[in-house]
Amino acid sequence: MLARVLMKKGAHVPLHHHHNEQVTYILEGALKFRIDGQEIVVRGRRSAVHPAAPAARSLGARDTVDLDVFDPPREDWLNKTDDF
Repeated sequence: MLARVLMKKGAHVPLHHHHNEQVTYILEGALKFRIDGQEIVVRGRRSAVHPAAPAARSLGARDTVDLDVFDPPREDWLNKTDDF
């Protein structure tokens, strides 16, 4: 599953869990991930492969646009039963 995600400047995605593996590719802006107690900053035109339980915050002076790839596809998104 491929999703284009827009996060407003300062937006926060709380720690959450899903069984899908996830790759995030930043098109614009930057995201700070908290994964297993460590902070990782990913800026434009870079990617991160992370486990199924990250938290993230949009950084910088502008919004962040990213592409997220999920495998397998997120059933909670398809069924519209996700938490956010």
